[in-house]
Amino acid sequence: MKAVIETGGKQYYVEEGSVLFVEKLDADKKVTFDHVLMINGTYGNPYVKGAKVEAKVLKHGKNKKIKVYKYKQKKKYRRTQGHRQPYTKLEITKLAF
Repeated sequence: MKAVIETGGKQYYVEEGSVLFVEKLDADKKVTFDHVLMINGTYGNPYVKGAKVEAKVLKHGKNKKIKVYKYKQKKKYRRTQGHRQPYTKLEITKLAF
């Protein structure tokens, strides 16, 4: 079975056993997603009623640092800033419909 779930303002195409990185979630061991847009060819309006996707939290972490550089020419304005986005690594364990 395959499904499309929504979390963190993004949509993910998942199946059992797949590993994905999502925006940081406040969960320690298990997560249940009930915002399922599609499961096994059945589409919702906007969500499929009664569909759930369960996942196991593997770890929390931060992505690689990106540099944000702002610059305005002829005005002596330069700003450098770094950013590391937090994430949660999940493994999909069960798709229920």
